[in-house]
Amino acid sequence: MTDFQVAYIPIGVPTFHLESAQKEFEKSVKVISSFTNSGVYPDKMLLSLEDLCEFADRISPHLLILQNITFANSAYASEILKRFDCPVLLWTLREPAIDGGRLRLNSLTGAYSAANAMAELGDRSFEYLYGSPEEEEVKRQLSVCIRAAEVLHSMNSLKMAAIGHTPQGFGFGRALDLELLKVFGVTLESIEARELIGMAKNYKEEECLPYLEEASRRMCGLEKTPAENRMGFARLYKAYKEYVSAHGIGALASRCWPDFFTSYGTPVCSVLSLLNDEHIAASCEADIYGALSMYIGMELSGQAVFFGDPVSLDESENTLTYWHCGMAACSLASEKTGACVGVHPNRKIGPCQDFGCKECEAVTVFRIGRKPDGSFRFFLLNGSALPKAKQFTGTSVVVKTDSPVKEVVTRSVKAGFEPHFVVIYQDVRAELTALGNMLGIEILEY
Repeated sequence: MTDFQVAYIPIGVPTFHLESAQKEFEKSVKVISSFTNSGVYPDKMLLSLEDLCEFADRISPHLLILQNITFANSAYASEILKRFDCPVLLWTLREPAIDGGRLRLNSLTGAYSAANAMAELGDRSFEYLYGSPEEEEVKRQLSVCIRAAEVLHSMNSLKMAAIGHTPQGFGFGRALDLELLKVFGVTLESIEARELIGMAKNYKEEECLPYLEEASRRMCGLEKTPAENRMGFARLYKAYKEYVSAHGIGALASRCWPDFFTSYGTPVCSVLSLLNDEHIAASCEADIYGALSMYIGMELSGQAVFFGDPVSLDESENTLTYWHCGMAACSLASEKTGACVGVHPNRKIGPCQDFGCKECEAVTVFRIGRKPDGSFRFFLLNGSALPKAKQFTGTSVVVKTDSPVKEVVTRSVKAGFEPHFVVIYQDVRAELTALGNMLGIEILEY
């Protein structure tokens, strides 16, 4: 796969005020460069179709920033659109002066011309930006669009793994390999859980000791887990890490119950926890789209995300509690407790993570949902993570939602969303919206 590339395309004609246009050109290059090291820029403004074609011959963009440096007719945009099939950010410059004199740029009319061409040439969704390079809102939107395009590009090289099948009644987590490839550009491979269990059982104990030592440094109280289960966990951790490394896996969805209790005797929960801290998005209950949601959240925030069920709401606090059996990343644990180790709430076997998650001023709750007709949608909800102790045995995070919590729950239940959600420790709602637009996916904001 080629390296990520953002192409700045400043189109115009030489009959407008070029001194003003040149200033905007230089400021635009500077501001784009402040958000990415992957930008490619022409040496000069592209004021003819010949200049445009010469520059287009030298680029392979994954995001086009198409800017009307002055007015340009639709032939300019059409030339770009027929060459490249990638996301487009259409940027209109604000007029530098309104003084009763000459119209300096006429960028806005050019934007209408370009957008009309996009509409006529097919269903080409695009992001739109209005304003001068020095404006804070312009900078924010540039950053959002570039980050979203980076994630979109990264998915084209993402290899996911389905480890085992979803349990009965959890079919919402299943995914077809060709569907993932077509919609998200993601490759999916599958392996039976018993194969990794078999790998784990065949390791010698001394081979697994470094994995146990590593886990002990990150988890609090692992030594209290019975020796047999500690070693079973270390064997499983080694098996998963070696599989992930050997196959180039960037995200995985693992079967967990009942196999790892009945056929192996030790849960996989803490293995998934550690993988998430190693930037390998790992969901449980074999939820493929849950794992992909985790991957996107991790790419945007640069840190582990929480994966779990919505289990309790409190109207008086306007909070919604997300919980799972015990596979949250250690880095998400409250600083007051650290990543405490316990047992699985139902099976009473450890090690599983057992803590409340840390607070965060701004979080985004996210889910890639699959509708009955096979199309996709994004669930988006903003709020804050409160400094709450664990709510139930396992791991939990309490989110104070920006919207009325009962309304959020009622609407999302009636909409038929899946019961697994991702809590991202950063406000990335704008980036997820841009990503959804780039993928042509419906956005549902709560």
